[in-house]
Amino acid sequence: MIKLLKLEYYKNLNYKPFKIFTALYFAILIALLFIGLVDLNLFGNPINLKEQGIYNFPEIWNFTTWIVALLKIFLGLIIVFSISQEFSNRMFKQNTIDGLSRKEFISSKLLTITIFTIISTVVVFAITMFLGYQYSTTTESEMVFKEIFFIGNYFVKLFTFFCFLMFLSILLRKSVFVFLAFFVLWIGEGVLTVIEKFTKVQGLQGPQREHVLQNDFFLTHLLPLESMSNLIPNPMMRLNLAKMMGLKYEFHYPTESMIACLVWCVIFILGSYWILRKRDW
Repeated sequence: MIKLLKLEYYKNLNYKPFKIFTALYFAILIALLFIGLVDLNLFGNPINLKEQGIYNFPEIWNFTTWIVALLKIFLGLIIVFSISQEFSNRMFKQNTIDGLSRKEFISSKLLTITIFTIISTVVVFAITMFLGYQYSTTTESEMVFKEIFFIGNYFVKLFTFFCFLMFLSILLRKSVFVFLAFFVLWIGEGVLTVIEKFTKVQGLQGPQREHVLQNDFFLTHLLPLESMSNLIPNPMMRLNLAKMMGLKYEFHYPTESMIACLVWCVIFILGSYWILRKRDW
């Protein structure tokens, strides 16, 4: 494992996009977590997210993980560029000539993905704890750790997303094709989700329609990007302003989506290895 870590380290050390996007990601991540400390202008009206309760336990776990998950594309760029350059610069072929097996290649990429995921998760956890203890209206242990499972969901979401991009990068080899495929799949899943929901609620009205949308199981929830998205719900309904307007926040732990993500991880990893073995590079 140490050998593979050293190999990845030396490969990426002199790769400029790797250093730029890594620095950008963590800088923006930290800045976003502190966004509640400044006043924002929303349609001409000032709004302070701290006063809206985003740093209150236990809601803070939902807010911070959802906000920083929006930035996962920055680390995704690093994964895609890192793998794509292996093929464009013929580094993969040279490495295999030098004795690197396909299994070791996949293992080295998984190590990089795991390290990025762990570091990102630890940073989010540490800053969330700091902000929560600084600005939450309650710091009772029961409330502090009540929704800490969102940190675990964040880890799984990030790891699955990186495995997905690794699979696309090995399949398509060129970064431009990878991102085109990603956006096509993203739009495709969105269209399928809308179609399935429309089909289920067709003819229903009012509360019955809302009940179906919020509680029914949808097959599209098992698709890769959709299952990742469902791990951390949009927390905007938990703002004090939303509560004052009578809007209700309902959350049921997405067990099906968690299982789907874990299954997709296995599929992406095994699929990546299968492609490397079958193709004549």
